[in-house]
Amino acid sequence: MANQTSRTFTLNTGAKIPAVGLGTWQSKPNEVQSAVEAALRHGYRHIDTAAAYKNEKEVGAGIKASGVPRSDIWLTTKLDNPDQTRAAEALDQSLKNLGTDYVDLYLMHWPAATDPNDGMKLVPDWSFIDTWRDMQKLVGTGKVRNIGVSNFAIKNLEKLLSDESCKSNFTPATHRPSSSPTTPPKASTAPATHASDQPTPLSTPTPLLELAKAKGKTPQQVLLMWGLQKGWSVIPKSVTASRIEANYALDGWSLTDEEVKSLDGIKDRFKVCGDDWLPVKVFFGDDE
Repeated sequence: MANQTSRTFTLNTGAKIPAVGLGTWQSKPNEVQSAVEAALRHGYRHIDTAAAYKNEKEVGAGIKASGVPRSDIWLTTKLDNPDQTRAAEALDQSLKNLGTDYVDLYLMHWPAATDPNDGMKLVPDWSFIDTWRDMQKLVGTGKVRNIGVSNFAIKNLEKLLSDESCKSNFTPATHRPSSSPTTPPKASTAPATHASDQPTPLSTPTPLLELAKAKGKTPQQVLLMWGLQKGWSVIPKSVTASRIEANYALDGWSLTDEEVKSLDGIKDRFKVCGDDWLPVKVFFGDDE
C-alpha cells in the first residue's frame, strides 16, 4: 500500500505537489495560525489559502511558528475576484501577508472579475481570459512557480484552453474544484485536480457512512482516500488538532476497486458553494 502522506502528483510544469494538504477556507479568525502550525508539525507539507479567506497573515504566522523550512512547504493562494484587473499588485499583497517571497501555486479563484466597489457587477470589457493573460506574466517574476484556475466548469475551462494565449504559452497547472462523490469533477481536460472533502452529518450519504463503519475509518478519511485513489490532491479543512491528525492518517490502508466504485455511484448531488452570490453564472451542470 502506498504511503499517501508522502505521495506527490507531478503537474504539467514538472512541479510535484504534495497529495495531502490543509485547507483553510472558513476557518475562524485566531484559529488558522495554530491549525497551520499543528498541521506542519504533524507532517503536512501542503497549505492552501486565498486572499478571499482573509487569513493569509495567520497562515504565514503558522508557517513561521512551525519551524518547517519554507522550501519544504507547498503554499497555494488565490487571486480574489475584485483584484483580477490588478493581479501583480494583488500577488504582492498576498506575499506580504504570507511573509514569503513566492507561492508555489497561484490560482484564479473564480472565473469572474468583479467590480471592486460592487461585487454584483462585472468589470466591463474584461473576461477571465484577460485575467489569465496577466497571471501568465507573473510566472517569470520568481514570485509564482505555477498558476492555475479554480471553480471552472467544463464550459469555461474549454473556453480558456482554446484561447490562443493559453495554447501558445501557459496552460493551467491545476484546476481546483470542490469535489467529493456528491460533487464529482468531470473536467478531465484539467491537468490536475484538487479535492476538498469535509462532509457534515446532514450531507453524508448512507453508503459512505456504511463503508466508513466497515473500514473502521471516519467518513472524512474514506473520502480523502477516495480522492487520492482517483488521482487528486486532497486538502481537508480543520482547525482541530485531533481532526487534523485524523485526516492525515491515510497510510497503511486503501479502498478496493469495488469500494471506489460504490462511492462513484452515489447519486446525491450538492455543491459546497454555488454561484448565486456572483454577477455571472459559472456552473452549468456540465460537471455533474
